[in-house]
Amino acid sequence: MKHIDIYEIFENKELLNSEVTVCGWVRTSRDSKNMAFIELNDGTTLKHLQIVIDKAVMTDITDFMRLGTSLKVVGTLVKSAVAVDSVEINATAIEVLGECPLEYPLQKKRHTLEYLRTIPHLRVRTNTFNAVLRVRSVVSAAVHEFFQARRFTYIHTPLITASDCEGAGEMFKVTTIGFSNDYKTEEEYNADDFFGRRAALSVSGQLEGEVAAMALGKIYTFGPSFRAEKSNTQRHVAEFWHVEPEVAFAELPDIIEIAEEMIKYIIKSVLEKCPDEMKFFDAHFEKGLIEKLNGVVNNDFAIMTYTEAIDVLKKSGKDFQYPVEWGCDLQTEHERYISEEICKRPVFLTNYPKEIKSFYMKQNADGKTVAATDLLVPGVGEIIGCSEREADLDKLLQAMQVRGMSIEEYEHYIALRRFGSVPHSGFGLGLERIIMYVTGVQNIRDVILYPRTVGNIY
Repeated sequence: MKHIDIYEIFENKELLNSEVTVCGWVRTSRDSKNMAFIELNDGTTLKHLQIVIDKAVMTDITDFMRLGTSLKVVGTLVKSAVAVDSVEINATAIEVLGECPLEYPLQKKRHTLEYLRTIPHLRVRTNTFNAVLRVRSVVSAAVHEFFQARRFTYIHTPLITASDCEGAGEMFKVTTIGFSNDYKTEEEYNADDFFGRRAALSVSGQLEGEVAAMALGKIYTFGPSFRAEKSNTQRHVAEFWHVEPEVAFAELPDIIEIAEEMIKYIIKSVLEKCPDEMKFFDAHFEKGLIEKLNGVVNNDFAIMTYTEAIDVLKKSGKDFQYPVEWGCDLQTEHERYISEEICKRPVFLTNYPKEIKSFYMKQNADGKTVAATDLLVPGVGEIIGCSEREADLDKLLQAMQVRGMSIEEYEHYIALRRFGSVPHSGFGLGLERIIMYVTGVQNIRDVILYPRTVGNIY
């Protein structure tokens, strides 16, 4: 169907005073004695295009006015009669492409995000999700641009795996058998399954990413991860998108530098390419958002050790829901206090107790901590988990044995330490969490097309 995207209608000055054809959905409409007005949006821009109808030319307009109806409009593009530096179309012909009944759910100008989650197939037509998904697209492109410009190789790691990267066991099982009473033991069940052994959806591509980095030097993965973690919070979903670089010959300070540079690159891209969307989020979701993000781009991130953070939290006088002691796993309330109240900017928290971190992290000389860091940002908490990987074979085996892990299941990963091991580091960035940060949207369910959460799948 030959037509012009609405974003081009606003940007291409040469179209002014010419006949144009546009398509879109009716977002608002109003009728008066002699004229009628429709706000049309085709998804290519946050701005709605006003369609002006002269009722002396078109007498039967009822079918055009219903919200949600899809239209094809032909008319003359002219300067807006009321909006400064904008345009509108004086319609000469309108065709209904798809009717919409009166019970269309999006009748109000503003709906709660909670209500919109009940209609995920329609919420994308609201301003909020129009803006969110466009920002998500720009963030995703920026990730690839950042790494490609620095000669990282893009690697596709498997989504079906036999190993648990995090060692926590919170994985979705993959099977072709399903429920059955035909097996006496789990071993018999797995042996008869598709792969002949236990299989699950991947929680991370890190282990396979390390394999690639040991040959290609600098790699990154960017794809979905799955976690069967029953955390029904504003920051958790069961299926999310994961950015994971792995860098050979890199120690913890090196990977911290890359992580900070990447975050700043992403934010700059969004500010430059999504000005209308960012004004929308600044006005409706987080006042001062644009100023905050410009401050992030133009200033260094803070760095603080876990031990220093515990001391600050204990001396804060704050009545935290979860008590704070050295060795505890920091909760969101602790992370946000550090980033929002103490540092007032993104902060890398380093050198965590080894007992609360994953088996693959490099053990520090103190015997108590590992060379790990989490990037904490105001408003969200942790968005990056990062570490130098353990390159010493004996220390890696010891960490696995302490956790009761199967050495056999990780043989390929362990072998990297036998054949030319090198210092190497990497991190994982949750795509949805960085989108939350740059938009000010507080719930992760509202920055993904179809959120998968505990007890909910659409």
